[in-house]
Amino acid sequence: MSRRLVNLTLDTLEDLPRPCRQCVYWELDPVAAERACAAGDPGLEKEAWVSQTLLEWGSCGKLVYVDGMPAGFVMYAPPAYVPRSMAFPTSPVSADAALLMTAHVVTAFAGGGLGRMLVQGVARDLTKRGIKAIEAFGDAKFGDAGEGSGRCVAPADYFLSVGFKTVRPHPRYPRLRLELRTALSWKSDVEYALEKLLGSMSPEGLLRPVRPATRSATAPVGPSAVG
Repeated sequence: MSRRLVNLTLDTLEDLPRPCRQCVYWELDPVAAERACAAGDPGLEKEAWVSQTLLEWGSCGKLVYVDGMPAGFVMYAPPAYVPRSMAFPTSPVSADAALLMTAHVVTAFAGGGLGRMLVQGVARDLTKRGIKAIEAFGDAKFGDAGEGSGRCVAPADYFLSVGFKTVRPHPRYPRLRLELRTALSWKSDVEYALEKLLGSMSPEGLLRPVRPATRSATAPVGPSAVG
């Protein structure tokens, strides 16, 4: 079994789960998103957003493949590129942070550490750009009966499980933050252990899914979300 992390591009965009591929919850403001859905072309709007963000800012997402199968993804961008980011009661995102918009792990691959692997890939990318932190809006009531507002906001528990800390509490939509130096130091420590014990790290980021007996190399992945 192999794991491979790649950048989101217009080509790999097609490997997002169909509901996520057609979702513009984050990419448009609420009124424009509703208009796009009513017109029946949200997929085109999503593609246009990804294209513009890639051209103007650079990589804005990561996908992880397991044995060649799309297994999960994250999307991220500066808050200025994410109109929905100002619609939360815990807005705005801090000036020194990028926004992790959404995260999704395919149910069949949950529990294997892919969520943390995705976040570490984001941390490595953003650190090269001089960004200090990632922030996210989590859904503290994700999955609760009668609390559905779509599945575009990832569970707050997911972000907490991969190292985020709450910086602005809220009963429904807390804002969470991960300092990139923290994510990178965890990554280096675990990869060193894996490399020493298994020799399994390649330049492309391939990991054998074997865990060292004396320490945990992965963390549980939260419930999947789409967006």
